[in-house]
Amino acid sequence: MTAFSVLILAGARGPDDPVATSEGLPAKALVPVAGIPMLARVIAAVRAAGAGRVAVAASDPAVAALAQELGCELVPAAQGPSESAARGFALLGAPMLLTTADHALLQPAWVADFRAAVSRDADVSVLLARRDVVEVAVPETQRTWLRFADGQWSGCNLFHFATPRAVAAFGLWQAVERDRKRPWRIVWRLGPLLLLRYALGRLSLTEAMATLGGRAGLRVEAVASPHGLAAVDVDKPADLVLARRIAGRLGPT
Repeated sequence: MTAFSVLILAGARGPDDPVATSEGLPAKALVPVAGIPMLARVIAAVRAAGAGRVAVAASDPAVAALAQELGCELVPAAQGPSESAARGFALLGAPMLLTTADHALLQPAWVADFRAAVSRDADVSVLLARRDVVEVAVPETQRTWLRFADGQWSGCNLFHFATPRAVAAFGLWQAVERDRKRPWRIVWRLGPLLLLRYALGRLSLTEAMATLGGRAGLRVEAVASPHGLAAVDVDKPADLVLARRIAGRLGPT
């Protein structure tokens, strides 16, 4: 496949971040998992997967300093992840892989498998994992599930922006991120008929993605991850406990 760049979202939420606060650190990206800051773990994983340029969207000075120490480019983080992502895309261009600093368990194989699975004609690809796959890998995790006719799904914090046209996705993302904990609001953007089909359990994830992308003039696809652990990130202190336990058996990235 072609060379690719990576943007890592590592904006700090300050005192509102329960993970950073619980660890006495100014930003979640600096919290160690298996003795290594989460941001450093993610950078190591994407580089091992073959990434060329790596940029970090950071707001905290300590996070920015770590990113530079590790040879990454910097993007000033915006208020929301979608705007930060748009800034990163303006810097790096396509193809760009997007992930987050709290994806502490990220493995190079997950990145490689995702990139190998994206369709050649997709503008944007989103990695998701089915509930059964996630629960086999990590039954104790608590997730917000997107419920479709072809299963229940969780996001995996990995996105692939393949073409210059993908810039149109960021405006759509801004709207979706406001509703990420209210899946029915996301589906409402597809129109009342599809919302009804979603409520009745008759709308597939493939159809929803295609229609949502079509609203921005893009081909957007969902890619199913065979790796259930790819759905685990660190949003709260309990997630950190889980990530540390799992990282111990995964070994170094």
